[in-house]
Amino acid sequence: MDFADIIALPALAVALLLAATLALVRWRQRRPAPRAVRRDTLDTIAGWPPESARVMTISERQSYELLRRALPGFMVLAQVPLSRFVRVPSRNGYGEWLQRVGHLSADLLLCDAGSRVLAVIDIRSPQETERSRKRHERIAKVLKSAGIRVHVWMEGSLPGINEIRATLGAELGGAIAPAPSASANSRSMPLIPVAEIEEILAEGDHAARDAMEPVPSAFFDDMELAPTGARR
Repeated sequence: MDFADIIALPALAVALLLAATLALVRWRQRRPAPRAVRRDTLDTIAGWPPESARVMTISERQSYELLRRALPGFMVLAQVPLSRFVRVPSRNGYGEWLQRVGHLSADLLLCDAGSRVLAVIDIRSPQETERSRKRHERIAKVLKSAGIRVHVWMEGSLPGINEIRATLGAELGGAIAPAPSASANSRSMPLIPVAEIEEILAEGDHAARDAMEPVPSAFFDDMELAPTGARR
């Protein structure tokens, strides 16, 4: 064996090793991940047995009723995902934005007759967790950037009807019309106080005591904040 053969043998061995490594990497890239295979084989109904749940909590239903009575003629919507009424450019990947904040929902939307969002009511708990606080702040930041007003109402100390009309009327520049006056041949219906609204709504709770409560707003927080590989 001459000197040239001695030099060529290590080079050939290195080339073969590189080729084998490259082939292994390509094979792993083409091979489907076990998790993806398992997800594809799961039946939607069998894998995630669905149950009916309420759309709003008691505090949200109380707030909805107050807003509807204080501002007749306006459209009030509940639990609407941000992706439904906020548009963003897709140059950075719409799916990533949707995963970050687009799937989060606004508690109540105040809209005009054409369904244009005028304000968002964010109902918060005095005992909210740090993670829940960050989620609310994230929603408020997105909405503020979109030019949408956000009003924070605290559970247990909801504003009165007159306060709602005064606050929203001032911020919307007089867009809120005065309450319709009663005609001479009809008696005006008194506004129901908050305490009585709570009693009326509570009747439905007692009648459906076994009904499943709404999906918590922070239900997906753990999965949202966890690294991609650690989500379950």
